[in-house]
Amino acid sequence: MHKLKVFFEMIKFEHTIFALPFAYLGAFLAAEGIPSAMKLMWITLAMVGARTAAMSLNRLVDRHIDARNPRTAQRALPAGQLRVDEVYLYVVFSFLLLGISAYQLNLLALYLMPIAVFFLVLYSYTKRFTWACHLVLGISLGLAPAGAWIGITGHWALAPVLLGLGVMTWVAGFDVVYACQDVEFDRKEGLHSIPAVFGLQRGLEISAFLHTIAPLLFIAVGVVMSLSWLYYAGVAIAIVLLFRQHRLVSADDFSKIGVAFFDLNGYLSILLFVFSVLDIILLS
Repeated sequence: MHKLKVFFEMIKFEHTIFALPFAYLGAFLAAEGIPSAMKLMWITLAMVGARTAAMSLNRLVDRHIDARNPRTAQRALPAGQLRVDEVYLYVVFSFLLLGISAYQLNLLALYLMPIAVFFLVLYSYTKRFTWACHLVLGISLGLAPAGAWIGITGHWALAPVLLGLGVMTWVAGFDVVYACQDVEFDRKEGLHSIPAVFGLQRGLEISAFLHTIAPLLFIAVGVVMSLSWLYYAGVAIAIVLLFRQHRLVSADDFSKIGVAFFDLNGYLSILLFVFSVLDIILLS
């Protein structure tokens, strides 16, 4: 039980709150109502498998870098709380869970699963050669609502593409803010991030630009799906939370980055989901 607790802390299991509500939103939009309990169960298990595999692999790939970074040196692998072979086992079983879940949803979900796996694996290596690592992370999470839509309907549509792009720009934007903590270390290690390459102030400006695009894409989803005022009220709250996030951090002060990164983005995903589902169920 202690090792399990350490593992969940290592992969920041609570950060599942960022992507899971959007996966559920993709499912509710696809069903134009409440999806079946079995579909929601397999979507949930697919999300758990995908995120657990990706975070475990990321910790494995970065363990030597984490050991040299004072901010991350006490993570489970650098600190010796978990063995490398144990974490590799978690990766294998998590990807297996993703595959089983995709198969249970439908064949198209299974056939497209390798695309998701590709981006989940790629992300762990991107900061070694490109500042676009934030966008790769955004794509990885943006595939959640698109995958859930396919899991429900078995086909593509414009709405999940727009929703996925919205999630991508939202995630990439707040990941840029998070990366500001490690600018000096990243430059010393030759690692790439938007703040390390372009500087703190420009990095925050790029993050703000991405967080301007994301709500526009969310609005486009509402237009395509003919959603009503409740959905747009949720988008309006998301805009306020994004604006607040950028008021809390500056190039000179990252003391409130925990609130800006985790709290506000967690609220955003949950509230947008709640308002969207109320709209789908009550008004659409």
